[in-house]
Amino acid sequence: MRTLVLLLCGAALSAAQWKRADGSPSDEPTFSIKVNLVRILVSVKDATGAPVTNLNKDDFEVSDSSVPQKISVFEQNTSLPLSVAVMIDTSGSTAIDLHYETDSVLRFVPTLLNAGNSDDTFALFSFNWRINMDVDYSRNLKRAERVLKTLRGEGGTSMYDAIYLASQTLGGREGRHVMVIVTDGGDTTSYKKFDDALQAAQGADVVLYPIIVVPIENDAGRNLGGEHALATLSAATGGRIFYPGGYEKLDSAFAEILKDLRTQYLLGFYPQGVVEQPRRYHPVSVKVHGSRLRIAARSGYFQP
Repeated sequence: MRTLVLLLCGAALSAAQWKRADGSPSDEPTFSIKVNLVRILVSVKDATGAPVTNLNKDDFEVSDSSVPQKISVFEQNTSLPLSVAVMIDTSGSTAIDLHYETDSVLRFVPTLLNAGNSDDTFALFSFNWRINMDVDYSRNLKRAERVLKTLRGEGGTSMYDAIYLASQTLGGREGRHVMVIVTDGGDTTSYKKFDDALQAAQGADVVLYPIIVVPIENDAGRNLGGEHALATLSAATGGRIFYPGGYEKLDSAFAEILKDLRTQYLLGFYPQGVVEQPRRYHPVSVKVHGSRLRIAARSGYFQP
């Protein structure tokens, strides 16, 4: 009797061989099966910024490396469970006003858990020159409340390290992966670089939402380079960046993020007609036929 053995590698099934029951190879030919589904979460808004939630699969077109692709999976206003990494900057530059951040997060997390899928979870990270996972992925609000009340601001900022490490925790989880970063935008002590953080986030299928909280209206004293880096990261992952314009407006930023998460489309395709190479970057384009709607979707993916 022959036994068919398939080797699972990342998100794809690799080439497989027929083997005999004793494990020795037979003379049967080698073959491969492609199951490399690429998922794209898409937010669509009209000219006023209101979500557009009534589009169908045929309204979208997707290309991989400029090659049109067939949409094989489509969900309108997907309810796939969320895993949300909430990241709080606790560096010295946030020390005075940190309580505004923690208070707003305390209001955001219960709303997140009560308004969606019962399998939605969150994790809480704090970062300065170190990165701490203070609450693992769960629905444990009491644990989050206890932790948030003890956070203190000190030291430098390892923001890229935080994005990199949090992406690792999200990568293997079911459903949608989201990262919300509350920060003043700077990075001063990371070992990882911008490209490392971007590749980790895209490799883990993360949608990134930075909230820049800087109580300074002019450019003096702000880390504009860090803010621009976060804007690029959010756009490349299909998220968006927020500038609340003061700590008192943090809640409105969190409310906008929730609105995005509740009105996302899920598109999936099996790449066809593109170069296949492990760890190769594939640029992806998502459009809506004949419209001027604003689309937010990740800009590409790394092949497993």
